[in-house]
Amino acid sequence: MRFDNRLDPLVEEIAQKIRSCTKCNLAEGRLNAVPGEGPQHSDIMFVGEAPGANEDEVGRPFVGQSGNLLTELMEGAGIKREDVFITSVLKCRPPENRNPDKEEVRSCAPYVLAQMDSISPIVLVTLGNVAYDFFSTTFYLPKKTVGDVRGKVFRLHSTGCKFLLPTYHPAGLLYNRKLIPDFKADMATALRYLKIQ
Repeated sequence: MRFDNRLDPLVEEIAQKIRSCTKCNLAEGRLNAVPGEGPQHSDIMFVGEAPGANEDEVGRPFVGQSGNLLTELMEGAGIKREDVFITSVLKCRPPENRNPDKEEVRSCAPYVLAQMDSISPIVLVTLGNVAYDFFSTTFYLPKKTVGDVRGKVFRLHSTGCKFLLPTYHPAGLLYNRKLIPDFKADMATALRYLKIQ
């Protein structure tokens, strides 16, 4: 995999804009915005739903229980966390971890799309329904639940990212561990598609 731990000035500029953003009401209740983290030239980019309480507290993505499980499953598949860029559609925690509303998604959309364009991953992995719904709307992909499309690979056009792979959110895996083999299979699929240029 490509690896460059130098943060591109554009990615850092996007992160600074996220940290100072007041476009929606979530800014009023946050402790920290969570721009995401990872090297500039990541082959794989993971996009989840929104920060939770742990992420809000420290300003980093996927650091709670579901983040620990994500890291464990990625590394079990041969994907090092430090080699990928990880972020969420929303950059601030919704109260009580409720689902994002449409206005919040609209407010954050330019940030996550700018990150995707700057990083230009080969494979974009969406974690859960909210992330897949956002990108399926943006790129005119089938409007289905993650359970219906997980593991399927969609080729993206007119973007620096080549492929999109939906899979389950790791929080869902905590509640239904029977889905973990599917998630592992999806990680193997992501690695296969890194070789397709």
